[in-house]
Amino acid sequence: MTTLAMIEAAARRLDGHIRRTPLLSSPFLDKIAGRRILVKPECLQHTGSFKARGGWSALSAMDEATRKRGVIAYSSGNHAQGVARAATEHGAPSVILMPSDAPQLKIDNTRALGAEVVLYDRATEDRDQIGADLSKQRNLTLVKPYDDPQVIAGQGTCGLEIAEQVAEIGVTQAEVLVNCGGGGLSSGIALALEGHAPGLLVRPCEPVGFDDVKRSLEAGQIVRNKATSGSICDAILTPSPGVITFPILQRLCGPGLVVPEADALRAMAQAFLRLKIVTEPGGAISLAAALYHGDQIDADTVIVVATGGNVGADVFAQALETL
Repeated sequence: MTTLAMIEAAARRLDGHIRRTPLLSSPFLDKIAGRRILVKPECLQHTGSFKARGGWSALSAMDEATRKRGVIAYSSGNHAQGVARAATEHGAPSVILMPSDAPQLKIDNTRALGAEVVLYDRATEDRDQIGADLSKQRNLTLVKPYDDPQVIAGQGTCGLEIAEQVAEIGVTQAEVLVNCGGGGLSSGIALALEGHAPGLLVRPCEPVGFDDVKRSLEAGQIVRNKATSGSICDAILTPSPGVITFPILQRLCGPGLVVPEADALRAMAQAFLRLKIVTEPGGAISLAAALYHGDQIDADTVIVVATGGNVGADVFAQALETL
């Protein structure tokens, strides 16, 4: 299991290899939300998402012999790019298993970062089984997108930064809205905040129709989504919370928030207009929750993690049409 000490160790390994993203604000966003909104733009991170943290953490924690044999990962694009970048910079080969309906930009970027990309149909094929088979055939080490202690530790470094940043501006109570797929980032941030900013509560955010984390928290056990594709929020579509992440989410997080895709597009437009940042739909669900679903939020201050910005021009144009 991931611990606070592992997150702090990951932060030391990541020093100089990832960006310390800022906390941004806008009075216009505050007015829409009816409360103070602080946005942590992980869309400005290397590879365009927070996944660069977990990828570097996992690769840097491996022994040299394991790294040299190579790694395999499965992802719709953001974890793919994070692992590909980390592997290439560590001189290790990488094979990335990606759904065939992933945005072409993410597929192209993953290849450009040095990975071999293998495509699969996420509606009819089991990515876990494909990944396990390839790993065995090629003697590769599997780096899971969220259910991996070192990946969670890397994502948790985002929480360490949030704790430092809120201390600098005197915020001691807030809700932290995090876009949530399998729960690696949400659980990592929650662990970091438990140790360094216990007045901050993580709230997982998901798109309508893919709210497995919210329903799992309500049920007290892991439940699965009926569908695994069919949303523009591709970055956070997972079958269910992770076996490692769910107990952390259950212990430390508040209730989940569920947001329609249309609100994510509106939030993308506002992020561009007011903060001058580009987010993808799955990276803007948390901002959409803060801006348009405030009746489900109690805190006077909300910290939004804008998790990724790897969006194609066509979808971004859709978002700007909402202005």
